[in-house]
Amino acid sequence: MCLIVLGWKQQPDCPLVVAANRDEFHRRPTAALDFWADAPQVLAGRDLQSGGSWMGVSRMGRFAALTNYRDPLAQRASARSRGELVAGFLTGHMSAEDHARQTCREAAAYNGFNLLLCDGETLVWVGHRHGDEARWRVLDSGIHALSNHLPGTPWPKLLRARDGFARALVRTDAEARQEALFDTLRDDTPAADADLPDTGVGLEWERRLSPVFIAGEDYGTRSSTVLTVCQSRIDVEERCYGPGGRADGRRRIAIDR
Repeated sequence: MCLIVLGWKQQPDCPLVVAANRDEFHRRPTAALDFWADAPQVLAGRDLQSGGSWMGVSRMGRFAALTNYRDPLAQRASARSRGELVAGFLTGHMSAEDHARQTCREAAAYNGFNLLLCDGETLVWVGHRHGDEARWRVLDSGIHALSNHLPGTPWPKLLRARDGFARALVRTDAEARQEALFDTLRDDTPAADADLPDTGVGLEWERRLSPVFIAGEDYGTRSSTVLTVCQSRIDVEERCYGPGGRADGRRRIAIDR
């Protein structure tokens, strides 16, 4: 993923609500949201190039999601695929805290990342960037937002997404809330040059990457996902996009618990 906003323990019947965008080159082969043939308990999209995922949930309500840490000078072609981190938690049985500890021990094998893990009881953030020791912490109840930098970094796109998420979350009608969350993820408003971060990719790319939704021809938002984990049901909807931000199908799957 490149942008994740979630509400943790904000609603008594649905402890986890997630809205996220995956930005990627359109040429990278991808499988849409589905249960995995080799791990039927996992519901997620899949990166067909490396075999992992950017976000998913299990039938038992285990959730994991990943953003890459944007630091082009520190990228190593030999590093392991970060999608393994999501797949490893969803197919495993460790608690979120134990898995976070294990991930920190192995983090140096990967390029920089933010990883969110939830086992139904605890939500954990794990962070690693080149040159720093990996670290993790349990997240309190509330609204949390992540993009391609450290948690709390006030990038314009992240602030816009968090505000839109907060407005959507208070809607009492479930379908209206769902559409409002997708509207937030479809916001293609660019940031002003004065507000752009400097992450080492150059001004033109900073401009291209500044909206919540990126409608690029070669690189852009490939999918938007809204996931809700409730006491009796898990609901996941993925809307896919092609070059230029053109709609390219959607799928919604529910799991009764």
